[in-house]
Amino acid sequence: MPSTPSATILSTPVTEGHRVAVLALPGVLPLDLGIPVQTFGSDPHYRVTVCTDPAAGPVDSGGFTVAASAGLEALRDAGTVVVPGYQDPDSRPSAAALTAIRSAHASGARLVSICTGAFVLAAAGLLDGRPATTHWRDAAALQRRYPRIDVRPNQLYVDDGDVLTSAGVTAGIDLCLHVIRRDFGAAAANARARVLVAPPQRQGGQAQFIDRFRPVARGDGLGPVRTWMLDNLARRQTVDDLALRAHMSRRTFIRRFRQETGTSPMAWLTAARIDWARELLETTTTPVEQVARLSGLGSPAAFRAAFHRHVGTSPADYRGTFRTVKA
Repeated sequence: MPSTPSATILSTPVTEGHRVAVLALPGVLPLDLGIPVQTFGSDPHYRVTVCTDPAAGPVDSGGFTVAASAGLEALRDAGTVVVPGYQDPDSRPSAAALTAIRSAHASGARLVSICTGAFVLAAAGLLDGRPATTHWRDAAALQRRYPRIDVRPNQLYVDDGDVLTSAGVTAGIDLCLHVIRRDFGAAAANARARVLVAPPQRQGGQAQFIDRFRPVARGDGLGPVRTWMLDNLARRQTVDDLALRAHMSRRTFIRRFRQETGTSPMAWLTAARIDWARELLETTTTPVEQVARLSGLGSPAAFRAAFHRHVGTSPADYRGTFRTVKA
């Protein structure tokens, strides 16, 4: 779940006309830039300014050129600074931009990132020791480059009080609506959601719909056993049976399995079963009760609970969103 916001999030209360500065960096993603501008810009509670770093040159964005109305000085007066995602998170923002972001935060501004914008906050040193998220495809790179961050790749967004981060595109909308709800209440957020034709509230702890939850193996010594596990997901599997199949003691098998996959045999198996259940829900009309049996996740009730715990939504809702075949 997202972190619980503290009672004193900003140095000054959020009031009507709250200033939001949206920082467009070179290579800014058009959709990510448009999310805070559209969400906050048409809301009477906020005053939005799009700004750039003039020293960084023209800001090109997927065939567009961003003509901002202000430079980095806009961050000094902002109560909230939003950093949208940009195309190349490997490129480090200018020293001037990082200094402006740090100064804004030190002055009490709330920081919000969308998608790879988290890399900018990380480069400024403002995510160290904090939970944060980004697009699931970039989460491993964020963790590798900034190991002091508690990266949470499965969450839609993370609210850590004065610093908030989100995954890609629609999760950015979720986070902006969450900010409005936090600032001015549910009615204001729901009103904006209706205008945007967006779900009024998705919890930040809901999982991103990443390709696969199953960890990638770092060794293949137990590859044949894992292949057998995948081929027999509907069967009852125990650690003792798997250790016997691997011709190892239970203790050695668990240790070797963790060395190769980074997780325990049963956690890996559960993730594999969830993957298979997702595929069945997306590509077939197989009833949920039968999906539970075919995936080896137990009774329909146990299956629904496990699926919700791992994916963040119910099997029926997941199928309604992602099914690629007609009933």
